[in-house]
Amino acid sequence: MEDTTFLTDIEIAQQNTMSHIKTIAQKLKIDAEYLEYYGKYKAKLPLHLIDEKKVAQNHLILVTAMTPTPAGEGKTTTSIGLTEGLNKIGKQATVVLREPSLGPVFGIKGGAAGGGYAQVVPMEDINLHFTGDFSAVEKANNLLSALIDNNIQSKQHSLNIDPRTIVWKRVMDMNDRALRQITIGLGGTANGIPREGGFNITPASEVMAILCMCKDIDDLKEKLGNIFIGFTFDKKPIYARDLKAENAMAILLKDAIKPNLVQTLEDNPAIIHGGPFANIAQGTNTIIATKMGLSLSNYVVTEAGFGADLGAEKFLNIKCVSAGLQPKTVVLVATIRALRHHGGATKEAYNTASVERVEKGFENLEKHLENCRKFGLNPIVAINAFPSDTKQEVQLIQKKCKAMGIQAIVAEGWADGGEGMISLAKAVVEEVESDHNKFKGLYDWNLPVKEKIHKIATEIYGADDVVYSKKAELDLKRIGKLGLNHLPICMAKTQKSFSDNAKLLGRPTGFTVNVREFEYAAGAGFIIPILGKMMRMPGLPSVPSSEAMLIDSSGKISGLS
Repeated sequence: MEDTTFLTDIEIAQQNTMSHIKTIAQKLKIDAEYLEYYGKYKAKLPLHLIDEKKVAQNHLILVTAMTPTPAGEGKTTTSIGLTEGLNKIGKQATVVLREPSLGPVFGIKGGAAGGGYAQVVPMEDINLHFTGDFSAVEKANNLLSALIDNNIQSKQHSLNIDPRTIVWKRVMDMNDRALRQITIGLGGTANGIPREGGFNITPASEVMAILCMCKDIDDLKEKLGNIFIGFTFDKKPIYARDLKAENAMAILLKDAIKPNLVQTLEDNPAIIHGGPFANIAQGTNTIIATKMGLSLSNYVVTEAGFGADLGAEKFLNIKCVSAGLQPKTVVLVATIRALRHHGGATKEAYNTASVERVEKGFENLEKHLENCRKFGLNPIVAINAFPSDTKQEVQLIQKKCKAMGIQAIVAEGWADGGEGMISLAKAVVEEVESDHNKFKGLYDWNLPVKEKIHKIATEIYGADDVVYSKKAELDLKRIGKLGLNHLPICMAKTQKSFSDNAKLLGRPTGFTVNVREFEYAAGAGFIIPILGKMMRMPGLPSVPSSEAMLIDSSGKISGLS
């Protein structure tokens, strides 16, 4: 393993010599005239390049993870590294990822462009404003907010909206806890009707979810029009289409709907598009981007947010079923430090070797592996290498995985790029070519809502039962009256545990899942049970990452990771 401890991620990225984006496009056989350039190293791709026949023929690989520590276990780094490895062994491969949110970038987690020698570039652009997609989502969301409040104010054009029932919030792409709950319309009648409101972070916007679930502009408009806003004073539901908002919102998203083409450090293609969180939304890139990758490459590597109980479950049950995608295998990322964590190690002991803690923590990984098989997919474990790993700990994981009939391979993409991922790449190709994997969803969308939730809670989380608050029961009745019972389930749950209690590590048993309330994304097309108190507007940590960032007189950025 090459020693990269003296170089930060951004230093590695800045030392890389990038190819012009038209050179990357040539590898995908895209004519340069179809590229919409955003400088030399970024371009948008037109939707007509999607070919459904090729989508069905080519190979989709999902990268997910065990229940993560707060810093994450390296799904993006593994996804990029695996793509480099596949290209190293002669396969045509593209990585398809989500766009980073500015909230985590300036907060606690940092960027999401990979790490070490498994990165996508230009790293600074991708982690910051990129091609403006998040800004477009924000503006479309807030246009609808403005139209709602304008309609309440209007006497001639009123829809008779009851302000007390409005569920739509404004958004901004920053961690700003002070905006979670606010009062708007103060200062006199000219400033609108006073009411309670609030902000969500942009990745939690239903507009973001819709962008990721739509198939084209017409579908985008229809889904935007289906956004539920609230009720009239005489209890009739109001949708965005009642405000004639969908076309204007789609106009703001006309460029954001097109996937973004960039490159890896080893000059391989990367498509980055959309960015919903996985604990409160579906946690995967756009259907359009995934299909674009599959139209242009034989192998597409993509990732889903947080652990497999969140991102992967939603990717498989919502995105794949909705879009008709057939993933060929799953790569499940594990780290020795996360296994120590689930085995009882404190944060201070994450880097302290302990075969005993790794053995105890394996129960978490084991449950995730069992869950992958419930979808008809045989997983491969990628042990994302850290300097503190010991040979004994690695061998223990490999032995336990082998007993389950699963390969566990050390992934060294962070240190060695594609060279460090060749073994994993070969294992993925072997699994894909075995043709043993036959994807199937976990549940039928047409089942009653409670049955769908019970199936996820008991089979994926390992819960004994599900209980509902009085508010949740009332919300369920409203969902039925709105005709949404047929929609899939998008659980909003802590990423720190299989359960809805963040303190229950490992593989908890004997617990009950508690549904506090429901939200419903009628436009995006899913029902959202809220388990516990989920934040749709995060706050900054006491020492935010932004404090370590610098920009010099030439415009060079440092401290971004």
